[in-house]
Amino acid sequence: MTGLRAINLILGAVMLAVGVIGAILPLLPSTPFLLAAAWFFSRGSPRAEQWLLQHPVLGRPLRHWRRERALSNRSKVLAIGMMAASYALLLFGTQPGLPLLIGTAVILTLAGSFIVTRPKPLDDAD
Repeated sequence: MTGLRAINLILGAVMLAVGVIGAILPLLPSTPFLLAAAWFFSRGSPRAEQWLLQHPVLGRPLRHWRRERALSNRSKVLAIGMMAASYALLLFGTQPGLPLLIGTAVILTLAGSFIVTRPKPLDDAD
């Protein structure tokens, strides 16, 4: 195994671990970490990538993203909710300056706009 393949495999495993934790904890999203895991695995271990894509629970949102660039309504609501909670924590939990508040709001608005404009998966029930 080459050094770069090993690094990709390790990073894929780390992203997978964080994604699984995110699937359990309500405050941590899982899909972005699982997408990153699949990406790293595709470069480090095609076998691990296929395992992840075919996993009965973890693979479904990854297959939707790869096939349709789609996100479930549940994923969208969780992502937007977490962005709003993060912004509220910044606003009320720290004493940020106006440039930081505006910059963060712009970035979160752009990210949120991208998320909500993704189609719903064709075979999604929610």
